[in-house]
Amino acid sequence: MKYSFKAWFYGYFFHSACKPIYRKRGISKKSIIEIAVEHKKITIRAKDMNDDRLLSSYIMGIYFIAMNRNTGLSAEENYKILETGLASSKMFRKGLGSAEAYLDEKNMPGRIKWAEESRLRKNENNWVLDVLPKCDEYDLGYEYYECGICKICQDEGCPELARYMCRLDYLIADIMNAKLVRTKTLAEGGDSCDFRYSIKKNGDS
Repeated sequence: MKYSFKAWFYGYFFHSACKPIYRKRGISKKSIIEIAVEHKKITIRAKDMNDDRLLSSYIMGIYFIAMNRNTGLSAEENYKILETGLASSKMFRKGLGSAEAYLDEKNMPGRIKWAEESRLRKNENNWVLDVLPKCDEYDLGYEYYECGICKICQDEGCPELARYMCRLDYLIADIMNAKLVRTKTLAEGGDSCDFRYSIKKNGDS
């Protein structure tokens, strides 16, 4: 794919968020540089995905692959570094915004159009999804039938890494003060990923 400014920026952001944690874990300066170099190499050879809404997620998956090839740590340890780095980032928190803004029903027409376009499969590594409107059980639902992170991990010979990225969805929901209920994921062998979001109420974990 094209190493665009957005692709560079997202990679730079994830790298900057993780750097302080790398240093605390004793990761060498050489290895930290190699992570950034590997990230660029994977991005350039990655198949295109033309979905701007999920470009940051695609780049994050690529970055996680680069981490696992260069830190010398386990996938679980690398996940905790990424999770801690993102949770500590003021920019990340600000960029996510609030659950109220995210779940606002005025966003539905754009989301429905996005889902329709995803099913055209314009690029091989796109996500493919349906959007489910508000009901008694949740405020917003997504059903993902194909996942760009699963695809890039498969392309790079490390499909087992995709499931770690699924865990970040709960961190993101928590930062926004949203409740996420999900019973299955593609990365763990499910036939879809069933995201169900609601405004978090008192007593919700």
